[in-house]
Amino acid sequence: MPITDADRQLLTRAVDLAEEALIAGDEPFGSVLVSPTGEVLFEDHNHVSGGDRTQHPELAIARWAAAHLPEDVRRECTVYTSGEHCPMCAAAHGWVGLGRIVYASSTEQLVSWGAELGFPRSPVQPLSVTDIVPDAVVDGPDPELAQRVRDLHARRMGG
Repeated sequence: MPITDADRQLLTRAVDLAEEALIAGDEPFGSVLVSPTGEVLFEDHNHVSGGDRTQHPELAIARWAAAHLPEDVRRECTVYTSGEHCPMCAAAHGWVGLGRIVYASSTEQLVSWGAELGFPRSPVQPLSVTDIVPDAVVDGPDPELAQRVRDLHARRMGG
């Protein structure tokens, strides 16, 4: 399904959260969980700078959803995120049974930017969400917002 104007508004919020993370001294990733009726239920950004590299917003969303939403509602929710889920977050998304994922930038883009900008080597293989959760409904990237995400990563790396 194509990214709609309504999707783009929520996706923009996820990128805004990524910028908040960067301003707070963290890696620029942000995510928003939206109910089937369009209500923002939970939002977060990266908190890995404290040393716990699992503090990703997508994992926080999965945990929150598991604790607060029945399974049938989770399947109808949408996660908007500045970057495509990493393998850890994709697995959590699949295990919790969340619905559609809409992302501003893809794993493929992040890998390319990392090579260009000199990211430290990741200890985890970069895979797409559907490599981890084959039946996931995934839309993205969004060209305009992907450029903004790339610019946030460049700022993080001093470029």
